[in-house]
Amino acid sequence: MPPAPLDPVALRVAARSQTKSLGRLAFLIRSSVSLAWSAGPRPLTALVLLQVVSAVALGLQVVAVQRLLSAVLAPGDADLAATAGPVIVLAGLTALGAVTGAVQTQLLRVLGEMVVRTMWTRVLRVATGVDLRHFESPEFYDHLSRVQGNAVARPYQVTQGVLSAAGAVVAGLGLAVALASFSPALLALALLGGIPLLLTSRRESRLEFDFSVAQATAIRRRAYLVLLQTGRDEAKEVRAFGLGTWLSAEFEALYEHYLGDLRRHAVRRGLLSLVGQLGAAIVLGGTLFFLVWLISRGAIDVPDAGAAVLAIRMLATQVQSLLRSVQLIFESGLFLDDLDSFLELGMPALEQSHGSDAPASFDTIRVDDVHFSYPGASVEALRGVDLELRAGEIVALVGENGSGKSTLAKLLAGLYQPDGGRISWDDTDISRFHPASLREQVSVTFQDFVRYALSGTDNIAVGRIDRPATPAQVRAAARATGAEGVLDALPHGFDTLLSRLFAGGIDLSGGEWQRVALARSFFRDAPLVILDEPSASLDPRAEHALFATLRDVLAGRTALFISHRYATVRGADRIIVLDAGAVVEEGTHDELIEAGGHYADLYRLQSHTDIAGAPLAAVAATAGGAGQVGRTGVAAASHRSSS
Repeated sequence: MPPAPLDPVALRVAARSQTKSLGRLAFLIRSSVSLAWSAGPRPLTALVLLQVVSAVALGLQVVAVQRLLSAVLAPGDADLAATAGPVIVLAGLTALGAVTGAVQTQLLRVLGEMVVRTMWTRVLRVATGVDLRHFESPEFYDHLSRVQGNAVARPYQVTQGVLSAAGAVVAGLGLAVALASFSPALLALALLGGIPLLLTSRRESRLEFDFSVAQATAIRRRAYLVLLQTGRDEAKEVRAFGLGTWLSAEFEALYEHYLGDLRRHAVRRGLLSLVGQLGAAIVLGGTLFFLVWLISRGAIDVPDAGAAVLAIRMLATQVQSLLRSVQLIFESGLFLDDLDSFLELGMPALEQSHGSDAPASFDTIRVDDVHFSYPGASVEALRGVDLELRAGEIVALVGENGSGKSTLAKLLAGLYQPDGGRISWDDTDISRFHPASLREQVSVTFQDFVRYALSGTDNIAVGRIDRPATPAQVRAAARATGAEGVLDALPHGFDTLLSRLFAGGIDLSGGEWQRVALARSFFRDAPLVILDEPSASLDPRAEHALFATLRDVLAGRTALFISHRYATVRGADRIIVLDAGAVVEEGTHDELIEAGGHYADLYRLQSHTDIAGAPLAAVAATAGGAGQVGRTGVAAASHRSSS
């Protein structure tokens, strides 16, 4: 069983247990630089070089100011030639700093996007590869939400912090040398100005991380309310039930609660920042008073004093920049731990990559005493299921809602692992197969299939995306399900975009989409075909026609056909009846009718519709009684809808 998603409370406790050690800082710097280098080595190299140039230019500005003041304050009239050199140098250095700063801003933007792209690639690889059990857990969605909202961008922020810290260190060293040449005591006092900020930065980092963890669920709920009010599929019901005002009020209430939490959080961080900045300002004031005292004692002359003031101010700025950068690195490091724990969710799938490949065919698939429960469920979805699928068979799986049909289909497709029992292909447990290779040999059409905003060709070709799709193959799959005529009738044929989300797109009806989804499954050309309510959007006559031609379409492949319409599946080789997660009956249609059990009762309940799929209204109209037709027709329609 895959590991449980990370608990937010455990995450917060783990975060609080970490310390801001030099070892931790070194680890974060190494991992960040490694990531940035793998994402964009050229912009990273350019940024480092520009940081060095900017730092050297900043140190030289102090020297230029000192030379300029010396020339201006020299005894006698000021020599224009003596001041011209320092002025030109100072102006040039200032311009150089501005240019390098502008270039760094753009390079940081490019590098940032490259790092974010790399992290999104890793996150999405995990999101599309983890066991489906994770998607049954709200904790997993909270974790995913935090990663999407924070952790993906944080590696770039760590890189930015590292580069800023490196620039501050290089610039600070140059300024420190210049200031120490005037007075070592001034250097010591200037460095002390960073201590108050260092003391408050730790608490600020914890506050920010705790706030993000606490808000994860609320942020997801707000995003869901936005989806309800903007989603195309939801738009009809929102208007039909007049939900717009209520949903908007719920969104406003959630956002107001968030803003209240944010205000309190901002005040707490602001107060901490104020304390740190006041402490730094007090130390800076004391440093300047000490400088005035040195001037009054004649220990330093006026030109050196002017340059020292500039150096103190610049050094204080660099010290604060360094501490802010270190704070950013540590703060982002907490989110990176959260990101790492999310990426580790994909490790079990990687560990299973050493399994053997599933065979391209089989004689028998056996399900032996299989049990399965969804996370958090108190009742088993499957309890001791036993069944057998033989090569070339068409097996119908029937049962009422909640009987476990779709769950069993997901286990046979390798999307879930059973909690107990085993599923085997020719006596080989499927747990020994690499999951991806098993899924390659199974084609599934779910009742809630995806309607891709892609062309008709692509909507079918995604059934086997690992190989080139020729027009003839796509058309053959569409022809098998009746989708060929539907797509040919569109403005651009198979190349028409099947969505109104984008310009030029055309939407299909539910039944037309169902045919496209079935074509997708047949295009996959796998030895096991699972059709989970594949004709729920088709009328009964079209559904019967589909099942009648299914054997020819499958061309010897094995099919598991799940349906609520018992009359449609009577031509299956075998019919398996599930009830409350267990197999209760098995046999051909005639055998089950003769047995007079569960299947026979449900079949008779649905016998208002004939085998050809003729609507009850037509049958009743033949028998007479218009009023009776109306009443009975509504009841039959209601039953089909509920089933």
